[in-house]
Order: sequence, then structure tokens, then C-alpha cells
Amino acid sequence: MRTKQFKAESKKLLDMMINSIYTHKEIFLRELISNASDAMDKLYYHSLQNNLALNRSDLIIKIQPNKEARTLTISDNGIGMTGEELEQNLGTIAKSGSFDFKNDNEKKEDVDIIGQFGVGFYSAFMVSDKIEVVSKAFGNDEAHKWTSKGADGYTIEPCEADFEHGTVITLYLKENTEDDDYSQYLEEYKIKEIVKKYSDYIRYPITMDCTHSHLKEGTEDEYEQVTETETLNSMVPIWKKNKNEVTADEYSNFYKNKFYDYEEPAKVIHAKMEGQVMYNTLLYIPRHAPFDYYTKNYEKGLQLYSNGVLIMDKCADLLPDYFSFVKGLVDSEDLSLNISREMLQHDAQLKLIAKSLEKKIHSELIKLMKDSRDTYEMVYNAFGTQLKFGIYNAFGAKNDTLGDLLMFHSSNDKKLTTLKEYVGRMKESQDTIYYACGESVAKIELLPQVESVVDKGYEVLYFTENVDEFAIKMLNEFEGKKFANICTDSIELDSEEEKEELKKKNENGKEMLDYLKESIGDGVSSVRFTNKLKKHPVCLTTEGEISLEMEKVLNSMPTNEQKVKANIVLEINENHPIAQKLTELYESDKEKAGKYAKILYAQARLIEGLSVDDPTELSNMVCDLMV
Repeated sequence: MRTKQFKAESKKLLDMMINSIYTHKEIFLRELISNASDAMDKLYYHSLQNNLALNRSDLIIKIQPNKEARTLTISDNGIGMTGEELEQNLGTIAKSGSFDFKNDNEKKEDVDIIGQFGVGFYSAFMVSDKIEVVSKAFGNDEAHKWTSKGADGYTIEPCEADFEHGTVITLYLKENTEDDDYSQYLEEYKIKEIVKKYSDYIRYPITMDCTHSHLKEGTEDEYEQVTETETLNSMVPIWKKNKNEVTADEYSNFYKNKFYDYEEPAKVIHAKMEGQVMYNTLLYIPRHAPFDYYTKNYEKGLQLYSNGVLIMDKCADLLPDYFSFVKGLVDSEDLSLNISREMLQHDAQLKLIAKSLEKKIHSELIKLMKDSRDTYEMVYNAFGTQLKFGIYNAFGAKNDTLGDLLMFHSSNDKKLTTLKEYVGRMKESQDTIYYACGESVAKIELLPQVESVVDKGYEVLYFTENVDEFAIKMLNEFEGKKFANICTDSIELDSEEEKEELKKKNENGKEMLDYLKESIGDGVSSVRFTNKLKKHPVCLTTEGEISLEMEKVLNSMPTNEQKVKANIVLEINENHPIAQKLTELYESDKEKAGKYAKILYAQARLIEGLSVDDPTELSNMVCDLMV
């Protein structure tokens, strides 16, 4: 029998198939199973076209490993191939019978052809020295056998077949090498693992005869080996079922088993999207963050399926970073895949799906906030930091998407509140959202500025995370209301009369205030009187864009070699006895007034949670005043 050569520079192409296109050798089994599924879909389509009595439940894929012969057989009872079709489909690499079928025939409901490139079959040469394909076309009496050892070519000859129609593929596995263990593909556990990973949702049963140890009947400790036929795949994906067909327990169990979580999800999002691109999606919002979530080792992404076949385990491009905590999957037949079907090509369909998912996740989080506030707050406590980073990293481009998801503790009732809720409680004349920064709610409440603002009837948001103020700077405003840090000089809560009175007092005391600033040194840019304090003698405020909290955060970063410095102002409570004391000392003992200023500055720094430049000097000055 003459060996035929592959067509169209197929030697080079086949070599590329084996060595370059596929990343993982185990992919071969996914490809052969997908081809078998396509063959049965073609037969089912043919039966619909010709009104044939075909029972779909009779269609099956079988896998048979043989360790002694080192062969792995994958068989199906699909439409099969004639000798001519074997020549066309297997003799020409990159000739896809499935692709031609999809182009030549109208798509029927419940018929999903997977293949399109015509190269998946040849992935079997990654693990095989020789491949035999015996096929008998539906309605034909004659079977043919295609045999090849790779790039050297192939033979096709008539043969006998003990089945009515379908295809049997036998792989003669390579011998093991130091780097590759080919024998593993003959192990039951490995075959089950690969099928479960890539082909769990193929619509036809994938079966294999599996050996188990059973207690021999009538004995207590004597076991025997029993071979049983097992179905390896689930067949019907949960995400392709109607929502009313899936129970809460089924959603939960799928999530726990698929994504290795011990808790139930906070939210399940199950949707079928239609439009420019069609896809099914099943998403989960976890209740807690994985242990490595806020590390560089965390890998985001959704599982990507094409017609139930796993393409990528984590497709990062389907999720923006700020929604990276979402787990789940997308199944679409509209995606453009690369030739190995191991990854996506970045095209319009991918972008459309990603944009659609972003909108869906946002709307579901808003719904969760309204319908189950406690659950949303739990989710927010776990992932709120990521949402804030999303605003900051997007430089304001995602304000509309993320702004209404933010929550902060508030002076109103010490509970978490949204920006929308804050705005809804604002005074009629108020046009600013007030906030203060600190390590904790308890420490922020002790700030002198907070006491004063709250006393005047204004609500203050408490920013306790490093990213908070940076995110708000990017957010800039919410529903037309600007943000203001009450620890800066930008807030004005006084009446015009009060402003004028304070202005005069600072003008009259300018000489003294300049002296106090000189005594303190470069630590402050100016010293002035204020009327915004109630009981506290002093506080620190800042001028310009850099607040004290931002200074602390930026200077704590190991990559920031050039230290950032805020323009700090020491404000003295004009109504506190210390103001009168300083005035008196300035007239009678300037040196002592200077020491008072240094002590007050140190006190203000400690209130803000800042370190004192020279603790020894401070201690000595306090002792001098005590004796």
C-alpha cells in the first residue's frame, strides 16, 4: 500500500502543530472529545433534516485505555466519514469539516459545532508515535482506516468495522522520557481529571470502563476487582439551565466545588445575555477575600468556555481590576479563539462581553446594597479597598461605575454610609461633603476639628484607609457636591461676621504669630488664630493639595525616595486661655512664649498621630515649666 504525503506543506505545519501551537500536552484529549461531539451533532442535525428516527440518548463517546498495548482509544457513534472524507479532513492539515459544516448549514437549536480550525486532531501526535482512525459513514456499509506515524504521511484503506457508524481513534502512545510521562494518559485517574477539567459539559456522555475494589459477596475481608462503566462528565452545564430549574443549594455546591470556597457566596449572578454578542454567565460574589487577594500573587479572571468546552481557566481580560474579586465563568460561541483554542484573541467580541459583565456586576452590587444591606457591608469590608483603588487607578474615569458603591463610617451614627445617603442628609445650604482622615474611627473622633464641625450640626465621613483620600481626590465630587478635608484650611463654616472678627484678630497679632512660627522653625508654614476649635487649644491644618494623611502615606512607601512635605499650619484656639497666655508672654517673656509655641506644636502633632521631631527637647521644656 502506497503511503500518501500530507498536502500543502503539511510536514512543516504538522511539526508546528506538535511542537509549537499547544502549551499543554493533555489538550489532545479535549480536542479528540470535541471532534467526537461534533460528529454526533452532525448526525443529529442530519436526522432533523431528513426526519430520521434518531434517539439522541443513544449517542455516546467511549474512552478505552490499554496499558499492555500502550494504546488509548476514543470512539463515537456519530456521523462517521467515508474514505474520501478521511482523505479531505485528515489528509489536509487545517481543513476543518466542522467549519465547512457550520458554513454550509443553517444553525439548528441544540446543535453546537465546536471545531473550526481543523488542527485539533493532530494534537494527538504530541503524545503518540502512531494514530489509527477507523470510520464508517452513516448510511454506508464500507469502513476505512486512516493510519499515520506523523509527518512521513498516511495511508487509507478499506477495512472491517463491528459498528454501524462512527469513528474509532486509536493512539499508540510514545515511550516515556526523562522529561515526559506519557503513561499517565493511560491511568484512569488522569483521564478522569482531564475530562472533568476540559470536557465536563460536553452534551454527550463520555464513558470509560473503570476498575474498583469491592467486598466479595459473602465475605468480610476478601475483595475482588470489578469493572464498571462510568460516565465521566456532567453533560448539562448548570449555567445553561433556566434559573427556575436550579436550586440555591445547587448554585452553592457548584461554587464551593468549582472555586474551592468553604462559605456560601454572598451573591449569585446567573444570566443569559443576547445582543451583539451572545453568552451565558454564572458569577459569584464571595463573602470574604482569599488569603492572597491583596498580594501580587493573586490571579484574577473568569473561566472561559466555548460551547461547554473549557478554553481558559482564568481569563483576566473579562474582569476589570476593581471587580477582580468576582468568581465564575462565561460560555460563548461567538468568541474568536486562537488556533490552539487555549486563549482568546483580543477582538471586539471580547471587549463587548467585558463591558457587559462590568455593567451587570455593578447593577447586581447596587441591588445587593438595597436588598441585603448587611450582606453588602460584609462584601464591602472584604473588597471595598479594591473599589477605592479602582477609582484612584482610573484617574476618575470610573467614578460613575464605582462612586455609588463606596461606603465610609460616619459621625452620624458611627455606621457605614454611602455617599448618596450622606448627600440625602445634608443641610439645605450645604454644598460640601466633609471628611477627616485617621488610623481608626476612634482616633478620628478625638480630632479637635471633628468636634467643632459636628458641634455645628455637620456630618463628617471617617477615612481610615490609606487609599481613601487619594480615591476621593480622583472622585472630586459626588452628585455635584465637592469634598473637603476638615483638617485643611479649605472649609468655611463661619458667618461673615465671625470671619471678619477672626481676620482682624490675626492681623492684630501678626507680629506675635510670626515670632511663634520662627520659634517653631520649618515644621510649619504659618501660625494663626482659629475659631473652629471648641475645647482643644491647638490643631494642625494644611494648605495646598497635600494633606497630613497623604504626607504620611506617601512617605511610608519604600519606593518614594524623595520625601513629600505638606504645608502645615498651626492653628491656635482664639477662645482658649492659651491664646491669652501667649499674648501676655510675648509682651513679657518672648523666649518663654517661643517654648510654649514649640510645646503646642508638639502637642498638635501627637493629636494627629505624628511623631515629635525632638522628644528630648520637648521633655526638657515641659520640665522647665513645671519647676
